[in-house]
Amino acid sequence: MPSRHADYLPPQSLKCLKGTDLTELPDGHFRALIRPYTGEVDQVHVPKQGFTTDFAAVIDSEKGSFFVKAMFNRPGGRRDSILRERAINPYVQPLSPRVLWSVDGDDAGWIILGFEVIDGRDLDFEPDSPDLHIAVGLLNRAASLELPDVARDWREDRWDAYVRSEDELTFFRGDALLHTDINPSNTMVGDAGAWLIDWSWPTRGAAFIDPACFVVQLISAGHSPESAEGWAARCTAWENADPKAIDAFAAADLRMHRAIADRRPDEAWLTAMAEAAQAWADHRGIPEVGP
Repeated sequence: MPSRHADYLPPQSLKCLKGTDLTELPDGHFRALIRPYTGEVDQVHVPKQGFTTDFAAVIDSEKGSFFVKAMFNRPGGRRDSILRERAINPYVQPLSPRVLWSVDGDDAGWIILGFEVIDGRDLDFEPDSPDLHIAVGLLNRAASLELPDVARDWREDRWDAYVRSEDELTFFRGDALLHTDINPSNTMVGDAGAWLIDWSWPTRGAAFIDPACFVVQLISAGHSPESAEGWAARCTAWENADPKAIDAFAAADLRMHRAIADRRPDEAWLTAMAEAAQAWADHRGIPEVGP
């Protein structure tokens, strides 16, 4: 079962072509908006798995193949996320696929990003996987990125509601550029390299948060907490983290995963993530974590 972040999901790659049905673009208006960049569209390959975007597909067209990701141009968090993804894209190269073109505007009705298509597969986070070294390498490449000016006001606050004091909040503040959705579906490898994809909600915060997210994903994939922390220890952003900060994050992350799993009880993977977060908190000797 894939381990994914509760609110920020999917990938952009040729894997979208596997086991998919051919379909049409949303409407003629959408087709007209992308025509200057694609020319005539030959095929649209939409993956069967769910996406948090309003439209996502690999498009084969007169001007080439593109991964196209789109949101309705309406106020709100989902619209903001695709705008952030476009804004951060130039600063996460070549770690992430490039945005080759985009469409938006008050009269467009859509915000559309056209990414380069990358040929690869998801990394395997299970114990003894040879991909674990690749995952650590991706995290270290991400940690080496400088925080661009465009991201200075994107303070990481997703865990703020789950801490118990202002002192704990200070542990999560920092000047690192964060991805925060480290999971197998967002890490890829192929003949041309390895990528950390789907920068849907980049933020500014404490550098250890991305490796901490990696720890919970590893536990969900079958690692013991000791093994998961051992892999995190290979990440440069983990080296100087205050153990008290890690404890505060583990407790807040457990509360967050519990809350999300409680809201969506029919989704087994969310329950599994909450269980992984609980196992990590137990391993760190954190007292009973209340709601």
